[in-house]
Amino acid sequence: MIRRIALALGALLLVATLAFFTFGPAYIERDLNRIDGEPLIEVSQEARDLHQTLQIVDLHSDTLLWKRDMLDRADRGHVDLPRLKDGNVALQIFSSVTKSPRGQNYDSNTGETDNITPLVVGQLQPVRTWGSLLDRSLWHAEKLDRAVEEERDSLFQIHGGEDIERLLRARNGGSDAVGAMLSIEGLHNLEGDPANLEKLHESGFRMAGLTHFFDNELAGSMHGVEKGGLTAMGRQVVARMEELGMVVDIAHCSPACVADIIAMARRPVVSSHGGVQATCEVNRNLSDEQIRGVAATGGIIGVGYWPGAVCDTSPRSVAKAMRHIRDLVGIEHVALGSDFDGSVTTRFDTSQLTQVTQALMDEGFSEEQIRAAMGGNALRVLSAGIEPMEPAS
Repeated sequence: MIRRIALALGALLLVATLAFFTFGPAYIERDLNRIDGEPLIEVSQEARDLHQTLQIVDLHSDTLLWKRDMLDRADRGHVDLPRLKDGNVALQIFSSVTKSPRGQNYDSNTGETDNITPLVVGQLQPVRTWGSLLDRSLWHAEKLDRAVEEERDSLFQIHGGEDIERLLRARNGGSDAVGAMLSIEGLHNLEGDPANLEKLHESGFRMAGLTHFFDNELAGSMHGVEKGGLTAMGRQVVARMEELGMVVDIAHCSPACVADIIAMARRPVVSSHGGVQATCEVNRNLSDEQIRGVAATGGIIGVGYWPGAVCDTSPRSVAKAMRHIRDLVGIEHVALGSDFDGSVTTRFDTSQLTQVTQALMDEGFSEEQIRAAMGGNALRVLSAGIEPMEPAS
């Protein structure tokens, strides 16, 4: 009798375990990456027609974090290849997220805890990724490599400026091809060794932010405890990024970190995803002084679609933030940075980007300005930024 009970309990435990690993990751993502269900704005035929002629670039999504095939249309999250094509996206930057603290908030976090490790284990990622932040990023690169190999006619990986030129030739020839470029959300994945930057570059990464939600060996985070500037290692890494052809992203950096990067930058810097204090007074967002600093490097500011960036999920709020940047420093510094699939709630997914085109038209943006803001500026900065350069003298 006792043996039968033990066998039954063991079977139940096995079924529960299998159910968790089969359905748990999808349930978690569905809960974290939401579309809020509020009414969308009405899109005119004029906006639809213009939208189909754009070369749209999104500077940030976290799709690679989740256990699903980006080549298949999903019923959860915000981004996959079919929906990118529906939204007429030319280039999507996929970020590698490797660590985030428990109780994550915008004000103060340490790096002592990690929410990503349970997700990594629960998604049954390779064992090497369970304890290594570097291997988590290398795994994300492998996932993209496999997708590109399977869809080589319509998904192009971007390593250099010639890849962007090839992508644009294909699209101008009538193809609906999408470019994919790898980025990093926080260089804590260097695991304290600047030499690991070379491994990441060799694996395809062409952009990186120094910090995420906590301070690390390179710099202080806007959401960290000390919130300091660049360390000696951080300065070394920024210089090496520019030499290799990796765009420097200031998203999540502390004000001191942002100021230090702007002061030493020899190439345009990027704020990949966020907002502006002038339209949404959240510490996550850029002050006018910081906006001017990014513009002084020739850089761009990607505006996101979630409440932390624009204080709600309305595409009109996205357009207002973009208008502020335009009016302050010029249209050439405006870009998109959705943070899709980044544990955020948005009003729409990537298939519905006509929402932003319409909102920009309603804000009085000209056709030329919309082309620049929706992707033209980003293509210019990225094309130059991912090419190697000579070391500083």
